[in-house]
Amino acid sequence: MDTTAQPQSVPAPADEVVELCRELIRIDTTNFGDGSGPGEAEAAAWVVERLREVGLEPQVFESDPGRTSVVVRLEGEDRDRPGLVLHGHLDVVPAEAEDWSVDPFAAEIRDGMVWGRGAVDMKDMDAMILAVVRHLARTGTKPARDLVVAFFADEEAGGVKGAGHLVDHHPELFDGCTEAVSEVGGFSITVPGQDVPEGEEPRRTFLVQTAEKGKVWLTLTAHGTAGHGSVPTQDNAVAHMARALAALHDHEWPAETIESVRLLLEGVGEQAGVDWSVEDPVSLAEVVNATGGARAFVSGTLRNTFNPTMVNGGYKHNVVPQTVTAGLDCRYLPGQEEHLMETVRELCGPKVEVAVHNAGTSLEAPFDAPLVERMTAALRAEDPDCEVLPYCLSGGTDNKHLSRLGITGYGFVPLALPADLDFAPLFHGVDERVPLDALEFGARVLHRFVLDC
Repeated sequence: MDTTAQPQSVPAPADEVVELCRELIRIDTTNFGDGSGPGEAEAAAWVVERLREVGLEPQVFESDPGRTSVVVRLEGEDRDRPGLVLHGHLDVVPAEAEDWSVDPFAAEIRDGMVWGRGAVDMKDMDAMILAVVRHLARTGTKPARDLVVAFFADEEAGGVKGAGHLVDHHPELFDGCTEAVSEVGGFSITVPGQDVPEGEEPRRTFLVQTAEKGKVWLTLTAHGTAGHGSVPTQDNAVAHMARALAALHDHEWPAETIESVRLLLEGVGEQAGVDWSVEDPVSLAEVVNATGGARAFVSGTLRNTFNPTMVNGGYKHNVVPQTVTAGLDCRYLPGQEEHLMETVRELCGPKVEVAVHNAGTSLEAPFDAPLVERMTAALRAEDPDCEVLPYCLSGGTDNKHLSRLGITGYGFVPLALPADLDFAPLFHGVDERVPLDALEFGARVLHRFVLDC
């Protein structure tokens, strides 16, 4: 009998990505934005353990107690080329369990999907990154160039205690890096109206995120005269704030298309047979609707926006408060921050102060770039007939912080999605979920990309 030990087979990234994602979802990393959540320490320790299992030695950084980020650098085949940052965030937004069909932190598998908070934002990508990096380490394979892999804290509250902290206090971690890849791009849509031969699936279109709107979170403060609720007054802080919020809500920004949005809509319009114009609201709505599961994101990139998100004031029915505060989430197209701020102040009027709580710059990266060519090649190796188009993200990512180091950021989480999945609302939504086969597809594509990036 031959007792010679046989080498164990090394799992491919797609073999373990689903279980890695489920394990991450089960770790509650809720970020309430005020420091009261559990933090990312437990998830960061879990990531460190998964990396050390395959012989890597990551660095751990804690900006505040429990606010933990993890970074590891992998040496590339070509050390003369600039490095690439591949990053995700470990925190998630809150989930009200009573609103969900499943326990948001149980990572239940149902209908061929993993359900749970973070399934698409963004523990799916965290799992893909881990699966790929673990495979590289196990096989002794080097990426095409130096790869800085980061799992950040605090992205859901602006990243100050995660990516922002590392950029400010440990910029050497990213020495030599010129490009970065992170969340909310790379997923597929299925454009309606295509001429599909009988028995064949419609062609998928993958959206690479090449731009982000800028972000300004504002605190509005209305001032008035405190007094008894039974006494008439024209200087009521509640009324001042109500008028300001109504004016903001009713303001209509004109539609316009930056380059990434124009290229996206031109490509989708051609596929769907829609002749659209930014000046024609009907045709514009038609082509946006043709972006399917991405339409909520795309609609948010046609104009500047501001949304009231919080209001606080008063403490008793019969007391007129002296001040009322509100939170305002503002997103602006590249180059329009000053115009947006002027508009907010004008609409709020003299009785309401406007102060910046958190801000992040707008970003634009070229679609006609070698890195995008490599993304496209990796996608077409797994889905040969697919189309690839750019798009702009209406939200923001930690690429905003890395941009302060001169690093150009893209969004590329390659997910081949079902045509009927309304994808964008799953971000921060109820019953967040990601298809199992999309996770496995993404791990395969990301592996190809890292070997060729």
